[in-house]
This record gives sequence, C-alpha cells and structure tokens, in this order.
Amino acid sequence: MEGRALVLGIGNVLWADEGFGVRCIEHLADTRSFGPDVRLLDGGTQGLYLLPLLEDADRLVVFDAVDYGLAPGTMKIVEGDEVPRFLGAKKMSLHQTGFQDVIATAELMGHCPGELLLIGCQPEELEDYGGGLRDVVAARIPKAIDIAVAWLAERGHASEPGATRTDDLADTSIRHSAYEAGRPSEEDACRTGDARFLPAAEG
Repeated sequence: MEGRALVLGIGNVLWADEGFGVRCIEHLADTRSFGPDVRLLDGGTQGLYLLPLLEDADRLVVFDAVDYGLAPGTMKIVEGDEVPRFLGAKKMSLHQTGFQDVIATAELMGHCPGELLLIGCQPEELEDYGGGLRDVVAARIPKAIDIAVAWLAERGHASEPGATRTDDLADTSIRHSAYEAGRPSEEDACRTGDARFLPAAEG
C-alpha cells in the first residue's frame, strides 16, 4: 500500500498527563527506524498551523491524552470518522479544540488523510503546571507505540528497531529524560507545580 503517513503527538508537556501524546512521539522516534514515507512530528499545541502537514499525508496517526471518562491509564483506540468526535468529546485544553478544527478544515478542503487513527490515553492528573506524566499514564507509552507500529506496518509503512532522525521534535532541553532529570525533589518542589516554570516572586 503506497502513500505517506504522518504520526503526530499533540498536547502540552507542561501540564502533567497532557504531555502523553508528545512523549509518545519522542519515544517512537527513539526506538523505531522508519523510512522517508513516515514523518514523526511533535505537534504540541500548534492547532491550525498543522493543516499543511495533514494535506500532505495519506494516513494520520495521533497520540493524545483524551478524557474518555474512564479509569486513569485506560487506552482507547479510535479510527476513521470517529476520530474528530472523540477529540472533541470532552475538551481538556485549547489544543484539542484546535486539532479538531484542523481535521474539520482539512475535510472541508478535501485534503484530509484518507485513514485516521487516534491512540488516546485517559489522564490521571492535569492540574499540575510543570508536572510530569503520572506513572499509570507513562506506563502506557510502550503499548501505544506498539499499536502505532503495527497499524502502520499493515499499511506498508515498515519500521525496525533503532531510531528515526527528525528535526520535528521538541528541543532536547524539554525531552522526557531531560525534563524529568531536572525535576527538583519533593522537599524542594513548589506544592502548586514545578518551580522551574513558575514566575519569580516579586519583591
């Protein structure tokens, strides 16, 4: 099966489990080697800025934290026409509104990828500015990657163990390992979030 695939991680790594999608795409790039027919991208919260990338893809895989109203860490896989509905079922932040608009706009313009796959994970914590993924959510990353790899392989987008070189990921300073390594201890951390991302007190 010919064509091009875009694999997209969306979300905001500064809000705890909101970063699930972005961390998935990082780990996928670190562990699987794809050919030029597959593009791996940290979509962050870019919204409509992603539209030209969808227009250039035949297939789209999206990793995201989605509030399905289920137990934290529960994964749900959605395909095809159902994807926009689930992305907008219960919006957790502006990025979901933005990405739902991206798909709707691409459809109106006749440039939406022909096949869509949403790999979503129920978050545990979102109200922790500067916080990292909770354990129950982080533990789902390998499974999410396996699902994406298998789905792509079934459509002719083969990969092998290794890494994919790409300039489409976040700066190395906020990649998962660096982000967590720089986290202060619980004794030193601000109770309302990570002090590295809070403005300095005046005075």
